Amino acid sequence: MEKKITSVMIVSVITNIFLALIKICTGIIYTSGALISDGVHSFSDLITDAVAIIGGRMAMKPADREHPYGHGRIEYLTSLIIGIVIVGVGVGVIYNALGHNIVVPSILVAVISFITIIAKLLLSSYIIHQGKKLNNNILIASGHESRTDVISSIVVLISALLMQLGSVHKYFLYADIIASIIVGLFIIKVGYSVLKENASTVLGEQETDYAYINGLKDVIKRTSGVIKIKDLVLMKYGHQSSLDLTVIMDGDLSLKEAHHIADLLESKIKEYNATIAFINIHAEPLEKSN
Repeated sequence: MEKKITSVMIVSVITNIFLALIKICTGIIYTSGALISDGVHSFSDLITDAVAIIGGRMAMKPADREHPYGHGRIEYLTSLIIGIVIVGVGVGVIYNALGHNIVVPSILVAVISFITIIAKLLLSSYIIHQGKKLNNNILIASGHESRTDVISSIVVLISALLMQLGSVHKYFLYADIIASIIVGLFIIKVGYSVLKENASTVLGEQETDYAYINGLKDVIKRTSGVIKIKDLVLMKYGHQSSLDLTVIMDGDLSLKEAHHIADLLESKIKEYNATIAFINIHAEPLEKSN
């Protein structure tokens, strides 16, 4: 899994370098401050990608004496860093827009913006898809950050077209500034969503996919020797999870028999989903009525 995550991020890094250089060079040649800012925004993706690669490697480290449940929560901490970077980029976009000089860009700026929009949409969709496929929050957060770059490119495209109409009405000349502020607010909102989503899991969060949990419960109930489930808590630990399970068994079972059922139960749970790496099973006897 680690190699797959790293390969996805390498694709993202190479693509972002290429797109950022195209935007900045075109912006300098054709005097488009908006396109230069958009290129700087693309470079912010490189920062998040670098953090994602480092965080992904650290999250895959096996459990040790100090961290018996592994290092999976580093994934959430990394996602928090990405969220902070996204918010910072949004604030920077707004700040630069307020001090931006009005310059009517070449129509080629719109052409380049359109090309980068298509390329970035494909890249962000690919990263998000792979993140969901690999159940990796880092990739998903990085993909959403990449998608904010698509929005900023769309704004550059629209503002470049509107500013061509500056001779018709002077208000069109302010399109770039207004659009940049709107995009900055949108970027901040996306960053806030990433922070909100991962802050809870850093503190410790239960699995909330009820279809997944109900499927797990069915596996447990069908295991020979288990009468019923008394309690089930499934905690997220990055790409893995921890299960605390209390089941009711026949009180007349011997310790050896109960232990055999627990081993069988653990095997079936891991067959259901191998990411449930840490399993703690507690057995209680069935209370018989008088």
